[in-house]
Formats: sequence, structure tokens, C-alpha cells
Amino acid sequence: MPRREDIKSILLIGSGPIVIGQGCEFDYSGTQACKALREEGYRIILVNSNPATIMTDPEFA
Repeated sequence: MPRREDIKSILLIGSGPIVIGQGCEFDYSGTQACKALREEGYRIILVNSNPATIMTDPEFA
């Protein structure tokens, strides 16, 4: 899919709190999406109500 020049920011909605042991695949896929979109030059706005996710880690976010 070609890059859209009219889109500057992307809102990424995380999975939120999940049962322990069941959220790692959502966390990993969301993290990879953030990295890939940032590399493409988009500004990422992340909303995730799970405080334990790596997606909201200060070094990553």
C-alpha cells in the first residue's frame, strides 16, 4: 500500500488491561506497529489503559 501524504498522525488504540498471561501477543503486535509506523514518518498517538504494557514504556513511547 502506498504511503498517504495527507495523513500525518495515527491514533493507535491498545488492548487495555487483559488477564495475566494473555496480553503479550497484543502488546508485541502493538509495539511493532508503533515502530513500523514511526519509521515511515508518522506521528503516533497511543491510547492504552494498561499501565503494565511495554507500549507505554518511556524509552519506547
